[in-house]
Amino acid sequence: MKEFEYTIKDELGLHARPAGLLVKQAATYQSKLTIEKVGGKSADLKRLFGVMGLAVKCGETVKVTAEGEDEAAAAEALEEFFKANF
Repeated sequence: MKEFEYTIKDELGLHARPAGLLVKQAATYQSKLTIEKVGGKSADLKRLFGVMGLAVKCGETVKVTAEGEDEAAAAEALEEFFKANF
């Protein structure tokens, strides 16, 4: 299992357009991917409504967990995605 935490820096938080791109990228991996609002709910990172339902705002921290055969590649790519988009 691989995981990382990231604090959202985008003023709009984890909003629709980049969240959709995030889910699209997550869907390319075989691993089970989850996103958790630290201290709150979690969701399947491959499901847009679950991700949007977390209502992550600027300044809040999320933890992404990857578990499966391509977990290392998934965690690395998704961490880079967060840095570039959120």
